[in-house]
Amino acid sequence: MSTRIAPAKAGLKHTLPIAALAIVIAVAVQFIGSTKINVGIGSIVIFPMVWGLIVGLLISIQKFKPLGLDLQKVASALVGVAVMLLVARLAFNIGPSLPVLVKAGPALLLQEVGHLLGTVFLALPLAVLLRMGKATVGATFSLDREPSFAMVSEKYGADSDQYRGVLAMYVFGTLFGAVFITLLTSLVANWGIFNPLALAMGSGVGSGSMMAASAASIIEAYPGDEQAILGMAAVSNLITTILGVYVGIYVSLPLADKFYKLLTRKGRAEAAAVAAAPVSATAPADDDVNRDFREKVAQSSAEVKLPLWLSLSVLSILGLATASVAAKGLHWNVFGGYAVLMALVLLGLFLGKVSRKISAIIWITTIGAYISSPWFFAAHWLTTLVSAVDFLSIATVMLTLAGLSLGKDVPLLKNIGWKIIPVGLVAITASFMLSVVIAEFALGYWS
Repeated sequence: MSTRIAPAKAGLKHTLPIAALAIVIAVAVQFIGSTKINVGIGSIVIFPMVWGLIVGLLISIQKFKPLGLDLQKVASALVGVAVMLLVARLAFNIGPSLPVLVKAGPALLLQEVGHLLGTVFLALPLAVLLRMGKATVGATFSLDREPSFAMVSEKYGADSDQYRGVLAMYVFGTLFGAVFITLLTSLVANWGIFNPLALAMGSGVGSGSMMAASAASIIEAYPGDEQAILGMAAVSNLITTILGVYVGIYVSLPLADKFYKLLTRKGRAEAAAVAAAPVSATAPADDDVNRDFREKVAQSSAEVKLPLWLSLSVLSILGLATASVAAKGLHWNVFGGYAVLMALVLLGLFLGKVSRKISAIIWITTIGAYISSPWFFAAHWLTTLVSAVDFLSIATVMLTLAGLSLGKDVPLLKNIGWKIIPVGLVAITASFMLSVVIAEFALGYWS
């Protein structure tokens, strides 16, 4: 079986079946909506995007009518462009809030240091110890919310081990993050040694659901400070979202990659020595199981390139369908919003190609944030259009396609398996606690 599809020869043929499957799944789960499951100590909210990922995965791995490797690779190629659309939509959330960032004191900006130390320097060594492989980098360079997909996809590709690490941590955080941080925050708040505003600052980990759950636990312990806690948590989460893209691309992702290579250099040297050693005539040439595994990984890691016009056309149709369901009707603003997002993505990709040293994600985020900020003359009109496109509906499209592409990655996902649980718990705990400690000192509450 070929591991690469020539775009000019097989683009439409392989893209249409995936597009048809994706639109059925994405629209169906968008109609289902969010599901809240009460687990006693809190509740788990499963959003349409998670249902899309689960359904897509089940279709991808089922044996009744197997989804071909070529189709799964097309789905993976579409994910790479979908994350750009997600970043473009995120930029329009950032722009209107830029004045808040300008007014925020240095103490709030320091929280990124806490997130960085918590994930890269504490969770990453644990993942290396558990032998998660290259997925370690994607799983531990941040808490892996939506923008992380774009960063890792652009640097390593949507068929890389690093990308699978992002996906594993994202699913863990989505399903269990809010419940775990509720327990953690309740415990720490009841110690009574941290100021409630420092705790609120620590709750801004970049996830809306986790921030809300954490803030609720702080308010329960300090009911008289409710408004101040909610305000600090919201600003903290906003700053994490705004700075996260830039810190992720230029600091935490390169740092995680170098730290991972440093920690695994001995293992890589031993592997290279074994590979270079002569094979005994009486010894088997290779272990069948390992060879089989490597062949599957090699096949699944070969990327497919689709024409940009085809990717954007498919994603426009999928996006318009899911956004219309989210908006409970087909509105002209949804069409206008998607036109603006597509134009921003095309501009970002063009500038990224021309500049080379500045990634398309940075261009998309920066330009999108500026044209939606109060400092741009057409900001109100553009923001009104784009606001009609539900942010989570784009995430539903992206994760549905990601699910459809995952069948080929089962060997590597099995290798991650349970390991993501302790790594995820350490990442969330360390990120929250270090941010709280930094806030306690920076805001002057420790004395």
